[in-house]
Amino acid sequence: MSPLPTTIPELVRTRIRAAVRRPARLTPEEAEARVLLLRMCSLLLQYPDAELAAARPVLTATVEALPPSPAAEHLAGFVAWFVGQDLESLERHYVEMFDLRRKSSLYLTYYLHGDTRRRGMALLTLNQRYRAAGWETDGGELPDHLPVVLEFAALAGPGGGEAPLRQHRRGLELIHRALTDSDSPYRHVLAALLTLLPPPTEADRAAVDQLVAEGPPNEEVGLDPYGTYGEGEFAPPGAFVPPAPAEPTRVPPAPTSRTEGPR
Repeated sequence: MSPLPTTIPELVRTRIRAAVRRPARLTPEEAEARVLLLRMCSLLLQYPDAELAAARPVLTATVEALPPSPAAEHLAGFVAWFVGQDLESLERHYVEMFDLRRKSSLYLTYYLHGDTRRRGMALLTLNQRYRAAGWETDGGELPDHLPVVLEFAALAGPGGGEAPLRQHRRGLELIHRALTDSDSPYRHVLAALLTLLPPPTEADRAAVDQLVAEGPPNEEVGLDPYGTYGEGEFAPPGAFVPPAPAEPTRVPPAPTSRTEGPR
């Protein structure tokens, strides 16, 4: 698109740009396919337990039935690898990629806020968004866990439902880059997801480069009311880690009302 003339007022120029970036309204068929893509991404990014491994024939058939799209091609690439691995290999690779490496962790608010007080507030805000939409998580994961965010996006729709994904676009880019650098097949799932979001801006790319070089913000605080685990790593699914208790306040004893004179 050619640059807008400088004679156009800034307010109009801004609104025109916003309209250009706004996604087109989806047909019912496109909306249904988008929901299925989001749910497939959510499912494939969950821990590969025995139940998920047993569902591989269903996953393959579902991906093959998707309408042709770049996202569907990426998911097909992942599923082709996924169905050929034994359960132990799947579990080991998942833990290595998502539990042991911070640059490919699936907890999105970490990339935006790091281990700071703002992250605790972001988690609370995300939970409030879910509840306002009438959706309650099962409590097994933090609300910023990517499969949880994807499921909410599928249920609530492209507007408010996908807002958390757009907000954490830079974190998603970093996860995709880290998985690509590790040559992990999970890069295909992130690539599929990114095709559903608006393209990154130059500012997004610069911010991702800065995240790679410097890491997220850091601060020696807990994530009240979610707590911390070990030496700052994320708690495993289903674990509730209460925040560390504060030091007791020591108050000197109050003087007695009886005054003793000299003996």
